[in-house]
Amino acid sequence: MDESPPARSFSLDRWVRDDVAYILPMGAFLAVTAIAQQWPAFLPVGYVLKTILAAVLLILLRRHFTKISWDYWQLGILVGIVGVVQWVGMEKLLLHVWPNYPALSHEIFNPFEKISPRPWLMVFLAFRLAGPALVVPFMEELFWRDFLWRTFLAPNDFKLAGVGEWDAKVFWGIAILFAAEHVQWMTAIVWAIMIGYLLVRTRSLGACIVAHGVTNLLLGVYVLCSHDWWFW
Repeated sequence: MDESPPARSFSLDRWVRDDVAYILPMGAFLAVTAIAQQWPAFLPVGYVLKTILAAVLLILLRRHFTKISWDYWQLGILVGIVGVVQWVGMEKLLLHVWPNYPALSHEIFNPFEKISPRPWLMVFLAFRLAGPALVVPFMEELFWRDFLWRTFLAPNDFKLAGVGEWDAKVFWGIAILFAAEHVQWMTAIVWAIMIGYLLVRTRSLGACIVAHGVTNLLLGVYVLCSHDWWFW
């Protein structure tokens, strides 16, 4: 009897190259962000959507990513705490001393004024805290300080370069590119230098993820407590 081979279910993991796997979550996240910037009314839904989309892609494509070392995670917590103090403090200083600070063009979004009914507001706030604290650190550290860092070191095959391998041009280049993604770019470049140094010193991507998550979580808590929506 002729037996056909069992049908194989579709798996995104099998159809994506390693380099594309790093780009997809970040690309999807930025694409939805760009749409929300064009249609502000879409912003709350867009934030929830891009957080879920990035998280799903990170899970589906996880086999393509570098195995994460969690060495020095305690140091990551400390750096994350220093990072939120640096971020808030530096932005406050820039706003005070620079009347035409370029980031002033950033539109302030107060969810308590823009979102109703209250259950939907609570959903948005939950995603606004959880997304930056849990999803964004994995997405951005895998992209910036794993894939792109190593791609600059070994353009033909990024896997030939080690995690956190030192190169001055790469160190500064990644910091500048990371900052360019953020409205508060001057503050972001200082933060990126700090995280880049953590990576080089520890060779631990996990420590960077923890630091990123702690900074974002504490920044979110600060915003909710102070209602200083400038930082969101």
